[in-house]
Amino acid sequence: MQKIVPFLWFDDKAEEAANFYVSVFKNSKIENISRYGAAGPGPSGSVMVVEFQLEGQGFMALNGGQPATPSQAIALFVNCETQAEVDVLWERLSEGGERLQCGWLRDKYGFSWNIVPIGLGELLSGPDAEKSQRAMKAMLKMEKLDIKELRRAYDAR
Repeated sequence: MQKIVPFLWFDDKAEEAANFYVSVFKNSKIENISRYGAAGPGPSGSVMVVEFQLEGQGFMALNGGQPATPSQAIALFVNCETQAEVDVLWERLSEGGERLQCGWLRDKYGFSWNIVPIGLGELLSGPDAEKSQRAMKAMLKMEKLDIKELRRAYDAR
């Protein structure tokens, strides 16, 4: 059992969102759907909680019945092994949402994601401060991160 599980609050789209997220990430699945009973507070038989996994990470999605607006103060950070993975996740998760700066996006449900290629940290905090600053300046001009462009900026003379 996972000790800490992100718990996502929805008005009434928990099942829709969980199915969407599972369709975006490989190695993902819906594990359980709990429904409201006659005692409520949601309509009897309607979805209360969806338990699901994305790449082995457990999540719970609740139909809380009261609008709750997600905050950018907490986000889902995704380490991508390839540029192709960055591209796919960026396109899928930003559909109907908002593309932001530096690999950040807000999905159609209002949740924030940071889609990052593995190796970004090394470019931004490498031993050569001048090279790292060039990579940082390049990243600040990007929405979706492009690891080749970041490396090109880092290696520029």
